[in-house]
Amino acid sequence: MVQAYNFLASWQLFPEKCEYQQGFTPKSGNYKIESIRNGHAVSISVNWVSLDNEAYYTQYEIIPDGEKRPFENQEMADTVEAEIQNASMMRVLFSKENNAVLEVIHEILPNGYLKLTQKGTDKDQKPFINTEIYHKQLSVLPYASSVGSVAIRPTKEGVIKHKALTAMEEQTNMQLDQIRQQIELLARQAQEIRKRKELSMMIYEARLGFKPQIGHVYHLYEKKDGTHMLSLVAPQEWGGSGPFKQFVASVKLLADHTWVETEGSVVY
Repeated sequence: MVQAYNFLASWQLFPEKCEYQQGFTPKSGNYKIESIRNGHAVSISVNWVSLDNEAYYTQYEIIPDGEKRPFENQEMADTVEAEIQNASMMRVLFSKENNAVLEVIHEILPNGYLKLTQKGTDKDQKPFINTEIYHKQLSVLPYASSVGSVAIRPTKEGVIKHKALTAMEEQTNMQLDQIRQQIELLARQAQEIRKRKELSMMIYEARLGFKPQIGHVYHLYEKKDGTHMLSLVAPQEWGGSGPFKQFVASVKLLADHTWVETEGSVVY
């Protein structure tokens, strides 16, 4: 069990670095790997919080010696087989009725992060791969996290790193959210400009019997021959069927010489 030492920690999820083909994307998560039974077994517990603030928890035990053993959650799997392949790779295989249903590969990356690759099949027997990235949590607890743990005493450096990491995550998440909002705003603005450009091109190709004035409202019609005309007369002012095929929109000329639909205008 010496090789398991690298995996034993509480790991914090990087949601923005994860990829999911199955299930939901969590808002936050914690993956805890502990040594139990005097080092003869490993306990794995997972805490997740969804984007809707719903909490999920699961916990199970493995003995990473390559032997197949009965699994406690029979609804998920009949057996579990775990093996530490080297100091940076641990594999856990869940099977049901002698068929593999889920393979979880734990990999310690060169930067110290934990990468989890989950390979399985959904309820429709379609294969999926989920990839999760975790960073090791900095513990500043003045006591052991379990009965068999070594006492942990906080150091000034550890406290500083813990506070810095927390502040860094809060600031970067806030900045990413601000950038996302700016991107959405720019996308809406680009869509509005594109719409004004298309409408303006249609109007400037239409028949104009007068010089439009900035800020004034006019009315665009499609004629029976498929061309367009701009008029001072609103649809309800024609008194009957006007000299056009259909009304397109009420429009206003802006200072930049683009045209925009007025509120309440409907394009047919």
